Amino acid sequence: MNEAKLRDQFNLKDKVAVITGGTGVLGGVMARSLAQLGVTVNILGRNAERARTIVEEIRGQEGEAFDYVVDVLDQSALEKVREEIIGNCGKIDILINAAGGNMPGATIMPDKTFLDLSMDALKGVVDLNYHGSVLPTLVLMDTFVKQKRGIVINISSMAAQRPLSRVMGYASSKAAIDNFTKWLAVEMAKKVGEGIRVNAIAPGFFVTEQNRTLLFDEEGVLSRRGRQIIDHTPFKRFGDPEELIGAVVWLCSDASKFVTGTVIPVDGGFSADCGV
Repeated sequence: MNEAKLRDQFNLKDKVAVITGGTGVLGGVMARSLAQLGVTVNILGRNAERARTIVEEIRGQEGEAFDYVVDVLDQSALEKVREEIIGNCGKIDILINAAGGNMPGATIMPDKTFLDLSMDALKGVVDLNYHGSVLPTLVLMDTFVKQKRGIVINISSMAAQRPLSRVMGYASSKAAIDNFTKWLAVEMAKKVGEGIRVNAIAPGFFVTEQNRTLLFDEEGVLSRRGRQIIDHTPFKRFGDPEELIGAVVWLCSDASKFVTGTVIPVDGGFSADCGV
């Protein structure tokens, strides 16, 4: 393969991406990075101020970006946003489902047991992580089917592959994401064609606002849980959010055009380490 053809495989210029949860730490990094590569980024989130700040940052660096305040569990609102994006950008090429999170009631702490599980909290976690990825995909898939092309990237987790203590609801919902990713990849390939690809990224442990207090104490020293994670991560550190970008770019580009139904770990070796 010559150099020009190789370069073209990774070219994302003039693509249009939708990123749910684009106001979060990981989603925000993805948005900024893709914009730097010439992608028009549409950020969907519930925090209007945060979304506007990221969009202004991107535009200040001569990138193209738009922000939409929307709940990923509101189908009619998502359908309206879809039409607005197509009106502004003319098309949609990429969907990254980065919206997600956890709730205390769906977490079983060391001083609690399974019997203390809150079903309301569990439903909330499953709704956000699973339905909050399925529903935006359902809404945008209409566009992808008409185009006969489109990229879907879901965000899984190490907790999906190796169930972790405490985060029962989160782990269950992310395991469902893995299954959904593989199922939908096959469904679209068989019924629409190879132009629609569905994959997932499974981040290892990255420090975010949601998990910071679980990984560090008030003085910034590793907590017991944080130390356990580092001890089982061959790289002996947490990930930098920007270290997700290589996988994102690859999955968004033609360099991965024979790849669908996969879950790519970006975890410093955590998923490969049995501890022995």
